[in-house]
Amino acid sequence: MVMAPFIEHYADQISGTLSCFDRIVIRGTLPGFSYSEGMTRYLNVNHIRIFDYPMFTNPLRTDLRDNADQIAKENGLKIEYIKKKNFRKESRIKKILETRSNQPGLVHIFSAMEPCQTYNPWHDKETHRTYLKPSTGKCIHYYFYFIDEELGLCYVRVPTWCPFQLQMYFNGHNLLANQLKENGIDYKMLENAFVDIEDFDKAQELVNNFRVETLHRKLDSFAKQYCPFIKQFNMSYRWSIMQAEYATDIIFKRQKDLKIIYENLTRTAIHTVKPKHIATFLGRKLHGNYQDEMGNDYSTRIEGTRIKHSMGKVSIKMYDKFSQVLRIETTVNDVSLFKHYRMVEHRDGTTSRKLASMKKGIYSLSILREMVEKANQRYIEFISAIDDTSVGVNNLNIISRTVVRDNRSYKGFNFFSDEDLEMLEVLTSGEFNIRGFQNKNLQQMVKDKTGSQISRIIKRLRVHGLIKKIPSTYRYHLTKLGKYVITMGLKLKEIVIIPELNFQTAA
Repeated sequence: MVMAPFIEHYADQISGTLSCFDRIVIRGTLPGFSYSEGMTRYLNVNHIRIFDYPMFTNPLRTDLRDNADQIAKENGLKIEYIKKKNFRKESRIKKILETRSNQPGLVHIFSAMEPCQTYNPWHDKETHRTYLKPSTGKCIHYYFYFIDEELGLCYVRVPTWCPFQLQMYFNGHNLLANQLKENGIDYKMLENAFVDIEDFDKAQELVNNFRVETLHRKLDSFAKQYCPFIKQFNMSYRWSIMQAEYATDIIFKRQKDLKIIYENLTRTAIHTVKPKHIATFLGRKLHGNYQDEMGNDYSTRIEGTRIKHSMGKVSIKMYDKFSQVLRIETTVNDVSLFKHYRMVEHRDGTTSRKLASMKKGIYSLSILREMVEKANQRYIEFISAIDDTSVGVNNLNIISRTVVRDNRSYKGFNFFSDEDLEMLEVLTSGEFNIRGFQNKNLQQMVKDKTGSQISRIIKRLRVHGLIKKIPSTYRYHLTKLGKYVITMGLKLKEIVIIPELNFQTAA
């Protein structure tokens, strides 16, 4: 992990940093059963009348119920039926684990009547076609909570009605804890956060090297155990990412050190983070026609305060855990909102490598990890400027001075010049954080500049060390200095200078 100025500044007070998946929820679907047209086709191919769909699925429901009863009996457990709407399964499991050892095995089984996806038989009198229509209903769902020897505490949610869409949860911090044990690395953990690790670098290496193939095998094993009927159909589940949280933890040695810093960060961030900043953190471009939900939210919880910045189905949060861990966490509820270069299959059967939305399958976890870790790092770079505006003043002085190179002068950048300010703000656009930018990109965003004028500005930026050319391309990207100084300069002006001038004028 690249060390941000914030981490460098408080290095003596920080014991380590760790970036790791937190909560991960996986969805399992049966090919052919997961959509109405596929289910209709399956019934037709197997010569089952469409209006006999309930008769087809009833025996499978009975098998799932019998299997749950058998599993409970074998483990000496009683299935607990949930009646209350506000019942918290996590609290009940936590209480059970207080008296149960952490040995692998089944912990508890819940059952609850909950909404589910289903199909209704339908006959179209005009087309004389009989088929299944998508619908919603309610059925009994089983929640199997268990401790896996690798993944730690997990649950599998099993509906008892076709199309039998599964939901599986595990926590990346629990997975890492088991890996640390296996490698003989000491650690201290409170709930889902590490407050100390003997070797942070090795821990990060373990996180980065986790293979999705291992997770895939686990998921297939769980499906066979809790949905045994798939064996008779010779079917297997397809697994996709339903929700993923990725946390970057900055672990402080003493609680009092973080407390002083954290109060200032949250108080300032809630007022200074604008929609364009949220897009930049997530590596996205904020279009003028953007219609989805976007904004900041500050809340006080039992554990403490939390600030959340949302952009549609993706959000980035900052909060403290146990007054010792500063956590930056990106939550993704739809991975297709992120784009990256990958092989794309076209309708004519050909393939090409192009920028496309991320696939939802579990094998996207690796690239998702890289992208959300960068989002967390951008946020940390941002709070670096908020935390201590005096740290970068020397760098600001450097970029504001005239530089002579090859007997030619290149004037510095002035944050109070409308012309310079517009260009510097453009450089922080979200899409440039991932792909970099070209001369033509800047021309599209700065309408009153010609290509030649933009070229001269690019030269000034390079001479002052704010941007760097990407090898073998005509693209550029902000340097570490550029990202920090521009962000810090904009915040220094917005947070300190302008409010102070307004105060002096009012006085």
